[in-house]
Amino acid sequence: MDSSIANQSVVHKRATLIQQAIKLVILVISLGYSLVWIMMPTSLFFQNWLPHIYADLNSTYLGHTGSLIVIYTFPILLVATLGCVYVHLEKYKNNYNSNHFDDQREYKSGHLGSSWSLPALVKGPLGIVSWTELSFLFMFVALFIWSFSSYLHNAFQYITPQYAAEMGVKLWEAKLEGTGLRFGLVGNIFLTFLFYPVCRGSSILRLVGLTSEGSIKYHIWLGHTAMLLFTAHGLCYVILWVSTHQIAEMVNWSKVGISNLAGEIALAAGLVMWSTTSSRIRRKAFELFFYTHYLYIVFVVFFVFHVGFGYFCIMLPGLYLFLVDRFLRFLQSQQRVGLVSARVLPCHTVELNFSKTPSLRYSPTSCVFVNMPGISKLQWHPFTVTSSSEMDCDTLSVVIKSAGSWSERLYQNLSSPLPKHHRLEAGLEGPYGPPAASISRFLGHERLVMVCGGSGITPFISIIRELIHIAATSSTRRLPKLLLVAAFKNSVDLTMLDLVLPLSGTPHDVSRLGLRIEAYVTRDKEPATEKEQKSVHTIWFEPDPADKPVSSVLGPNSWLYLGAVISSSFVIFLLIIGILTRYYIYPIDPTINGKYNNSSESALYMLFLCIAIAMAATAGFVWNKKQIQNTNTLSPHNGDRELESLPHQSLAQVTTTHYGERPNLKNILMMECRGADVGVFVSGPTGLRQEVAKICSSSGVSDNLHFESFSFTW
Repeated sequence: MDSSIANQSVVHKRATLIQQAIKLVILVISLGYSLVWIMMPTSLFFQNWLPHIYADLNSTYLGHTGSLIVIYTFPILLVATLGCVYVHLEKYKNNYNSNHFDDQREYKSGHLGSSWSLPALVKGPLGIVSWTELSFLFMFVALFIWSFSSYLHNAFQYITPQYAAEMGVKLWEAKLEGTGLRFGLVGNIFLTFLFYPVCRGSSILRLVGLTSEGSIKYHIWLGHTAMLLFTAHGLCYVILWVSTHQIAEMVNWSKVGISNLAGEIALAAGLVMWSTTSSRIRRKAFELFFYTHYLYIVFVVFFVFHVGFGYFCIMLPGLYLFLVDRFLRFLQSQQRVGLVSARVLPCHTVELNFSKTPSLRYSPTSCVFVNMPGISKLQWHPFTVTSSSEMDCDTLSVVIKSAGSWSERLYQNLSSPLPKHHRLEAGLEGPYGPPAASISRFLGHERLVMVCGGSGITPFISIIRELIHIAATSSTRRLPKLLLVAAFKNSVDLTMLDLVLPLSGTPHDVSRLGLRIEAYVTRDKEPATEKEQKSVHTIWFEPDPADKPVSSVLGPNSWLYLGAVISSSFVIFLLIIGILTRYYIYPIDPTINGKYNNSSESALYMLFLCIAIAMAATAGFVWNKKQIQNTNTLSPHNGDRELESLPHQSLAQVTTTHYGERPNLKNILMMECRGADVGVFVSGPTGLRQEVAKICSSSGVSDNLHFESFSFTW
């Protein structure tokens, strides 16, 4: 035992040392990359630095494109690869911390600035924004203002009446052209960062403490601003061409340089996407929003034709990581996963239980994307994982409440009488979520207060199950006292509390957890009738040999393999375009100065980029699938049966139900936060999250509160 502890300590120290070295390297690269963006709008960069870089890095293998790849693309892909190694090492530290029960110390060491996570803005177009997010937003706005003002200053100092006369245009027309060009250049800043938030398995998001579902709002902010700037860019040129009687320029597709027609096609595709992104369309016509968003392919392709692949290398890193992530998701989605059972609740809610490999580990509050071909072959919908990978070793569960046509059809399908050998085909992508060590942010508090409304209870189910497992397996580990405040509209919705415990029906002791549940029914003033409280029933599905258990797309060491896929695909891409440039483009254009057809070059580069990513990702996926033993863990068909009552009795003892009233959240939080380190987590409707955020950010209350909001608005 002593030697085992000593070995774990050595591994922990080595992992920590390597992580510190990686963080230092990433910090240096990030500072250098940031400096490039700050200097880009200056004449010093374009007139002095860039020519020297071109001269030093230009070659017959990659030309000027190689120089831009070295400056803009390579640093970020190196950071992403190093980040994969960094995240992989987290599991060794997590194993050590789990065995030594130092979650409190680990949490506080990583969250000394926890006050920065408190809400700075509660209401408004940006939603709930923390002080940390507000700081980064301020820096990004400062970069935008600096870049736009510098670009305009450098342009206007050369646009004089004499310059306009030499160009054969009026002074205002020359300034309009300069302004339009600068709108496009600044829009490229937002396009550069647009794809990072939608990389679900991104090491870069992990490095900055973000999750894919939590960073979608950044994608929305960036997308709106980019389209606003690109629209202004296009309008400036249209006005200029109309004023100067050059309407023919709108259909110009130049073989060398900027292609106007390609830019207009890209802008048109972007405008169609943009027009369907309003919250009203996303909620009432999700399919329209979802399908038109695939026009990003048209937008990106014609944007590359518009500016050329060399210049697009500035924006390439985010798109490159997104393409790797998207192709891996495509490979995972092609497998049919095993659906073990479904719990059907009278409140138009179902819990789906999928078979999973025991080696698959994920954190509480993770999410998956689910596809049901029997309902829609194309639609994929995100849902929070409610199971614990430790407690539920062989199953992965999600809860789906009827809130649209897709979920309503699923509920009707499962609630109606089913044939004896019924099975339901399903596909799954994920799970995606915070790092495995994130359980420390729950264990590091003395108390946890979780506030939810309706289906917002789903992320808290996974947290409670994880804490129940820890309480059952470790008698010495310190656990926080737990309060769940759940608000429901109707009495029948109280059956969602039955989902707190897993389907197995095995008795679980919640006494050591100190769990209290305060349930509020806002519309009904009395319990539901016996007819309304139809018993929860379970459907067991017939196993199929073709179904596979849910597993990580790249195996247990997925982060290491992801780093290998990113780095190897990039090397393959460089080799292919190097050979293409040296032996095909160079003989046609020996000076490599842009005389070769830009559209042909861009098309070839994009094609080989996709081929390189597909080769590396497919190799990693197939290799890991061979390493995973696809043992069928599907449960035998047991027919419909009622759940055992013992777990429900255990929950009933800690549950207090309030009818016809809403929770007084301020009083609850004031009572719970006295003299304690309290973690406050909220999930549910926007109004509920804003109310809790306002309370936590008010003076005199926030000193010992640590606020976090879960929003799953996709």
